[in-house]
Amino acid sequence: MADEMVQLAQRFINTTYNNGATLGISKLDENGQTGWPVMYALTRALQYEMGITALSDSFGPTTLATIGSKYGKLDETTIPSANFCRIIQSALYCKGYDGGEIDGTYNDRVKSAIAELHQNMGVDGTYPGSALWPKTAKGLFNMDAYVTISGGSDTIRSIQQWLNGRYVLRKDFYIIPCDGHHSRDVAKSMLFAIQYELGMADGVANGVFGPGTQSGLKSHTVSVANNSTGVWAQLFTAAMILNKNTVPFGNFTAAVQSGVQTFQAFSLLPVTGAGDFPTWASLLVSYGDQSRKGEACDGVTVITPERAAALKAAGYKYVGRYLYNPFPDGDLKEKQIQPGELATIKQAGLRCYPIYQTWSRSADYFNTNQGTRDAFEALDWARYHGFKPGTIIYFAVDYDAMDGEVTDYVIPHFRAITRTISENSKYNVGIYGARNVCQRVIDAGYATVCMVSDMSSGFSGNLGYPLPAKWSFDQISTITVGSGSGSLEIDNNIASGRDTGQADFDAGVSFDGLDVDLDEDAYRASMLNAVKNYLTSIGVPETGGEGWTADDDWATLGGISTTEAFNAVVDADWLFTSLARTLRVRKALIQAPVMWELRKLNPLDFAADAAVKAGLKDDCSTGWGQIFAKTAIQARNYCIGEGIINGTGLDYENEDDLENVWNKLHDDQEYNVRSVAYTLLWNGELLGIGRPNLNSSVHVTEAVLGRYNGEGPDAEQYGQELMGLYNVLENYNALSRAE
Repeated sequence: MADEMVQLAQRFINTTYNNGATLGISKLDENGQTGWPVMYALTRALQYEMGITALSDSFGPTTLATIGSKYGKLDETTIPSANFCRIIQSALYCKGYDGGEIDGTYNDRVKSAIAELHQNMGVDGTYPGSALWPKTAKGLFNMDAYVTISGGSDTIRSIQQWLNGRYVLRKDFYIIPCDGHHSRDVAKSMLFAIQYELGMADGVANGVFGPGTQSGLKSHTVSVANNSTGVWAQLFTAAMILNKNTVPFGNFTAAVQSGVQTFQAFSLLPVTGAGDFPTWASLLVSYGDQSRKGEACDGVTVITPERAAALKAAGYKYVGRYLYNPFPDGDLKEKQIQPGELATIKQAGLRCYPIYQTWSRSADYFNTNQGTRDAFEALDWARYHGFKPGTIIYFAVDYDAMDGEVTDYVIPHFRAITRTISENSKYNVGIYGARNVCQRVIDAGYATVCMVSDMSSGFSGNLGYPLPAKWSFDQISTITVGSGSGSLEIDNNIASGRDTGQADFDAGVSFDGLDVDLDEDAYRASMLNAVKNYLTSIGVPETGGEGWTADDDWATLGGISTTEAFNAVVDADWLFTSLARTLRVRKALIQAPVMWELRKLNPLDFAADAAVKAGLKDDCSTGWGQIFAKTAIQARNYCIGEGIINGTGLDYENEDDLENVWNKLHDDQEYNVRSVAYTLLWNGELLGIGRPNLNSSVHVTEAVLGRYNGEGPDAEQYGQELMGLYNVLENYNALSRAE
């Protein structure tokens, strides 16, 4: 919603600093909505008015020091100009306070707003009156809130205010938000507070959980037995509350002791009921006390008999190993599970849990298609290595994902992973990543447990977030175990018991004869020419054709050329390859009807789609594979009944089921292509010739393709035409397999 005074503030910036490009101030949208662009502009304007020449979006040390050296504090006696005052008034409006009309006067309304701001920050005792001080000015020119905002805790807000009020006069402590939410800044402020209470001087205290801080905390155990009160009890209970433990803020009472015991048991700490060093550490930094010895580990080094013995002797039970190494010629040649390695792990009495990771180190890696592709590839390798049904596969998010990126990228990625894993296997999905990422994906229902990358303590997704409720492995340190030929470097992980890995393994499946991704550099161009030549030979030109009055009409109404149909299918080659490998059929079997139906789209198809959308028809063929919802339901039900896929059967006579499936077929082309594949399997059953497989005869393949178009002479002709297309596609798929 637009705010009239924020809009006036934006207009003030635009009109007063109309040479904004020189100052680095972009023209603001006068939309009445606050945000970083307007705060950056106000910060630059403030710097300009103070005579700072190197302007910046950041309210940094120079800006802070200049206020202190030039003015000491900002009020009606020190503000040098009307525009300077207008900048402060504008900032107040953008923070939700009354700025007094942006009239250039430090009036009573401005004074009242500053006093209210200080009270909300928790520093009104330190800064009584109505003057704006350097550190509170810094807090004014940002997007931090000082009132409880959506989903925030009033108790956490009171802790934030307490921290501000107690430590704001320390040199390196700056105003933190008072919004009721734990965060990176709040987590760092807690470390500063502890360092100050340990007696560290300004310039020594640095907000880092280093050796000095750790040593000091070891002599500050708080407990009921010690009758702990005062600032150390306050700091400890604050840390408990910030980690979402329900305890009272203040003295170390019996209620606090009970909460500590619950937290310790959840975190797999010694259950002492006291605020001892291991508990302090787990509350303050994600990795906690790194001297803890875990029962689980993961690593990129092959487990030999000597290394397995060393792990066993060191007390390890569970070993995380990678299903696949996309860079086998790189530095980590042993990252992937090696032949015979799982037998070695089993022989040593250890258990193994699998991890899947390719790149996954930036937001743009994560999307629905990549999630589907990763899931199919993980299934391939899990079966290859012999992991049994019920195994949890951990998919990695190995970068510092911001919360918005989790929403926009990571969750759609894991939605696709879960759909594929749950439909095409008996495996389960886990996630490896920072705390917030793990918790959000689990909350969305797309992972059952998580392996937490707590060694990455600086990740935004770890700072200010508690250990996820369904954590299975907590990665806290990198250590070396064993010696000589048994020596290896591992990530040392605490094990919760929610996943115990696998102690026994199947023989594993072979990849022999399975389709692979098309070698596009070698074959894409020639494959397209071969497809065009074949289709032309049977009366299907590059454009137009039966059902179209002219090429212009054909293009206008959405017709697809042979090249466009080919490109659509080959651009999704990974999907056709994945389905073919999973279902153990030839890729060309699925490609041929999809490519054909795309090329043969005609005005009647679009009219039928429109009729279903308008409620004039219940069903029609739709999407890439031009498949009926009734057919898709029947085919999927067949595959579910045969154990080919997992799921709940649907009823094509049920209007809701029919409508939902039709919408998926129309809107989700991955779902459509999957349904094409399942229909082809069902066709073999309908014909009484068995499901198609990697070695199906020409007769079986042609019959199954023909049945895709129904029965009778037209279906027979359809099968013959598609068999020719199948042969063209299979020729190039076979060349790729042979490489």
